Amino acid sequence: MGGSWRLTDAHCHLDFMSNMSEVAGDARVRGVGMLACSVTPDGYLRMRETLADAPNVELGLGLHPWWVADGRADARELGLFEELVGEARVVGEVGMDLSPKHVPADSPEAQRRAFGRVARATARASSPTTPKVLSLHSVRAAGEVLDVLEECRCLSRCRCVFHWFSGSSDELARARDAGCWFSVNEMMLSTRRGCEYARQLPLGRLLMETDLPPQEGAPFSAERIEAALRSCVEVLARLRGMDEPTLQDQISRNVRALLS
Repeated sequence: MGGSWRLTDAHCHLDFMSNMSEVAGDARVRGVGMLACSVTPDGYLRMRETLADAPNVELGLGLHPWWVADGRADARELGLFEELVGEARVVGEVGMDLSPKHVPADSPEAQRRAFGRVARATARASSPTTPKVLSLHSVRAAGEVLDVLEECRCLSRCRCVFHWFSGSSDELARARDAGCWFSVNEMMLSTRRGCEYARQLPLGRLLMETDLPPQEGAPFSAERIEAALRSCVEVLARLRGMDEPTLQDQISRNVRALLS
């Protein structure tokens, strides 16, 4: 993602949008950059075909734990991830989800195995001059995700971003001390705990995201993405006692540092 963008969505799902090219183009006109995460390597390939030349979009190679848990991301998809990870600047959405809704009987172990392979492949493909960026999903699993990141050397070799952090305060402190980054969205800021966490996050590793759209297969709009980001910066500025332009400028600098 080249250039400097007025606002950047650090975690969205263009591959869910039936009009992804239109949304990316309109976002460019609006001065909005995007880290477009996928949920499977096939989704990444669809975006690569359609959006490879979009200057305001960085494509993320993903293997989402929900897709691992229910079998939609199978051994073929995991192998494809390992083949493609060398070319992807951003890896995401990846991680673990141990909430009851997404934990079939054999899901935790399947998720651990898959995320371990994802993390090892990403660390191997990363380098000091071009560190990979990981956009991480962790629901009731932040400690396990951090364990895997540490064991596979992602914490030292990559730039790890917790998207919509919802772990415990101890897990937040551990992730913060490990040098992780954090992307915050409207949904996180609608909860008391999310607001308190947003006050504590390191200013130099703070990002904004939308996690939009909420469902697959429908058209979407860059206008809604921009509105969600503006709402997010407004709430963050109030929580942190900053004026909005100063905070927005800091977050823009953070994005450039993340991808530098």
